[in-house]
Amino acid sequence: MGGIKSKVDLHMHSNASDGRDRADELLAKVEAAGIECFALTDHDTIAGVLDMEKLLARRQNSENPIQFIRGIEFSCITALGKCHILGYGYDYQKEAFQAVLAKGEKLRREKLEKRLDFLRHEYGIAFAEEAVDDMRRRGSAGKPHLAELMVKQGVAASASEAIRNYINHCPTFDSRLPADEAIRAICDVGGVAVWAHPYGGVGEPVLTEQELVSQLELLLSFGLQGLECYYSRYDMEQTGRLVAYARKYKLRISGGSDYHGRKNFPDLGQLNTEGVAVGRHELSVV
Repeated sequence: MGGIKSKVDLHMHSNASDGRDRADELLAKVEAAGIECFALTDHDTIAGVLDMEKLLARRQNSENPIQFIRGIEFSCITALGKCHILGYGYDYQKEAFQAVLAKGEKLRREKLEKRLDFLRHEYGIAFAEEAVDDMRRRGSAGKPHLAELMVKQGVAASASEAIRNYINHCPTFDSRLPADEAIRAICDVGGVAVWAHPYGGVGEPVLTEQELVSQLELLLSFGLQGLECYYSRYDMEQTGRLVAYARKYKLRISGGSDYHGRKNFPDLGQLNTEGVAVGRHELSVV
């Protein structure tokens, strides 16, 4: 994706979950992109956040200080379907957050085992034990990790093909956190709970307006505080509608690229499809 990049990006992933970059590599790329404020939002884990905070603590006297916001992305479910809830600025040391974090990590491990079993039983696809052990040690291994192994074994020509034709067929709805628990935990420890990419993220079907409003109203009843209005896959018309919803329901506004450092994923600082730069003043999460 081309265009002018924003100097704020509140949605990105490291190799602590399904991104490619280590924390130090990601920080170097954030700096090279000229980003002045960012959040690391790995799936169901704060391992990458803790690594990033250590890196930033060593460079407190840097001439180019960068604002870092502690983040996370919980994989959730409601009665209406799947959703992702971003958490910002939480106190991870408090018991309420530790409990939901542990549950999220446990569910993600269970999801991996279900996918491994599904691929083996449905398609006869098995992986070397060493590769499986490596995914288990990650604690937050997801679809991309499995897809990469399938490409290496010649099962699929690309990661997207592996996900579309095989992995997505595995039912994992019961391996997601209830959205009300995630939202409540984030709010209870001083954080801000935000609905990530409300129209749908990478590889997900696009919600209709009615589906979006129904899910939004349900999430609001759980205590939702914000919407990710600016997102790399959305055009400015979609963004405008989301901003209108945020104002209507008095919600905070967030925005991010969903950078993973992988092929077919957006660049850092890419907050819409039209290359329009988004200023920090347009986001009320920071």
